[in-house]
Amino acid sequence: MSIRCTARARRGAVALLVAAGLAAGAAGCGGGGGDDGKKPQTSASVSRSGGSQPSAQEGQSAAPLAELRGTDGLLLQITSADRDSGGFLTVNGTFKNDGAQSLVIPSAIRGDETEIVQHGTSLGGATLVDSKGKKRYYVLRDTEGRPLTTTGLSTIAAGQTIPVFMQFPAPPADTTEVTLQLPTFSSGTIQISG
Repeated sequence: MSIRCTARARRGAVALLVAAGLAAGAAGCGGGGGDDGKKPQTSASVSRSGGSQPSAQEGQSAAPLAELRGTDGLLLQITSADRDSGGFLTVNGTFKNDGAQSLVIPSAIRGDETEIVQHGTSLGGATLVDSKGKKRYYVLRDTEGRPLTTTGLSTIAAGQTIPVFMQFPAPPADTTEVTLQLPTFSSGTIQISG
């Protein structure tokens, strides 16, 4: 009788831990898709259908950690790279169109992995390179293969900015500097906080 109650209690505790872990993971991913009332950091309006929003902790610093230049005046400014206690590293930034006309965000930035490609344009092709540890980290994915990044990217008007995020496994605690790579963009070295 007591063995059955103990097994039931253990199953309940495991279910509670799994639910808590999923809730913490969803909070760390920066929210779901669609317009959830968050506004971009600039006065330009952002028009996207679906897609993920950046982390609520995103803050605009005076100078970006790194600037990655793309084609036709497209710029990715990295504003933060925060390690959390759950073993994740969230990189926040903004896409900016420095060009004189609207641009289509290149689909190549999603990478070429079949599992990611089927979920539309995202930052799924981003990687972090830890030169010290000699490792490369790829964007995390959910259980259905969707990348844990901003999704639903399509076009960006001249002068417009779009907040973006990417989530990776965190490098070891003694790694404080990594290189961010994104297809069609220059590479940039960023400092990890936390």
